[in-house]
Amino acid sequence: MVPSPSMPAELFSEMTIRPVPREIKTSNTSSSREETRHKHSRSSYSDASPLVSRNNSLTFRPAKRPMTTPDKTIAVINASGRQAASLIRVATAVGYHVRAQLRNLEGVVATEVATNPNVTVLRGELYTKERPAERGQVDVTKNGPISGIGVNHGLISELFRGAQLAFINTTFYGDEQKIGEALAEAAKRAGIQHYVYSSMPDHHAYNEDWPSLPLWASKHKVEDFVRKLKLPATFVYTGIYNNNFTSLPYPLFCTELQPDGSWIWQAPFHPDAKLPWLDAEHDVGPAILQIFKDGVKKWGGGRRIALAYEMLSPREACRFFTKGVGRPLRYVRGPIEVKVKIPEGYRCQLEALEELYRLGKDDPAQQPPYFGDAALEASCPGVALELWEGPRGLEEYANEVFPLEEQANGLTWMLDDDDGGVGGGGGSQDHSQAALSPASEHPDSESEDDDDGLVMRGLKRDDEEWLA
Repeated sequence: MVPSPSMPAELFSEMTIRPVPREIKTSNTSSSREETRHKHSRSSYSDASPLVSRNNSLTFRPAKRPMTTPDKTIAVINASGRQAASLIRVATAVGYHVRAQLRNLEGVVATEVATNPNVTVLRGELYTKERPAERGQVDVTKNGPISGIGVNHGLISELFRGAQLAFINTTFYGDEQKIGEALAEAAKRAGIQHYVYSSMPDHHAYNEDWPSLPLWASKHKVEDFVRKLKLPATFVYTGIYNNNFTSLPYPLFCTELQPDGSWIWQAPFHPDAKLPWLDAEHDVGPAILQIFKDGVKKWGGGRRIALAYEMLSPREACRFFTKGVGRPLRYVRGPIEVKVKIPEGYRCQLEALEELYRLGKDDPAQQPPYFGDAALEASCPGVALELWEGPRGLEEYANEVFPLEEQANGLTWMLDDDDGGVGGGGGSQDHSQAALSPASEHPDSESEDDDDGLVMRGLKRDDEEWLA
């Protein structure tokens, strides 16, 4: 059942979501292309869904002893994002119930979440439009307070009803700081026993010569607020997603396909400075679930956890990626190229990130730590491995998953490999450009497709929250 536009999200929250078949997106490629298998066909994804990863050892290894069903409910927001979706898959597989906020029900990931029998969906935005904009539409991705945009307190209060645990990963849709504070206050009122917040650093708080990255600074302020509330909390800092790499022209992690079939990755990081890496889709869920299972006695008290399983320089990352995928990826240090329309909040983030990583100049030791805190960065990957011992590294990701995600996004280079070469780069590049279309000039127009600022029609990344 789908509510009418006038039905409040909180009244709809307890209704089981079962999208009718027409709501489930399917690939636009021909059946002959869908049936084509290539040398990268072996994957960590199960046959049940093109997006369900291996998750953890429970998938393949029988339980050593009978397991009791957990009598716990986890509150989750932005449930179609990589972090939240990873936790939902793992937690519900072992019996946890989840109350999940979804911005909409469009896409494969949202459908997967909404049709999970252990998930109660609350559909709606975490922000509200308090009054119409006087001129044009409101860009809800801008950093800081936004005129006419408020907080959806009704949905937020309903989110925590009956929950004991919470995993909260805020994004820049709406006023992130106000939304984050409202979520923390609601969790406090609801008596949440363990509040895990996905945070990031405000670099300026560590060194006055370092600029703040706007989207991360907002998270840092939310973290400070959670501490002041004295919630039983843990703060996780996630590394760079392996899954960020794409041949589509997204900024910062675009692997630009060359005529000879190789790729170039251009970014502002020093080529020899270590960076933390994480396969969010595969490894966030098991790690967060273990934090909940161990409880606040071990991980509470406002502890920060660096969730990253490899520390690799850009050159090392390219070497592992090349070995995994079987094609060269070359790193070039340079400015971030923005070739498509992106949300304004993300544009400001990229500009600040470029400024931050210019500070190190030619000395990798002078590049500011990714997590701001050198000690936190030094804990990688040891602490993360205490939580989850089966991570998927960048080489494995490049070998097993990257080609499948690229094919799901309409690219064809992996099929060229089966023809005995690495040619076809030009055609694949044209395809990538055609597969991605800019949103309307108004990032907060009424169309949900336009809300993300950058829209890939019917493709895999259309399902995923920006930076979530």
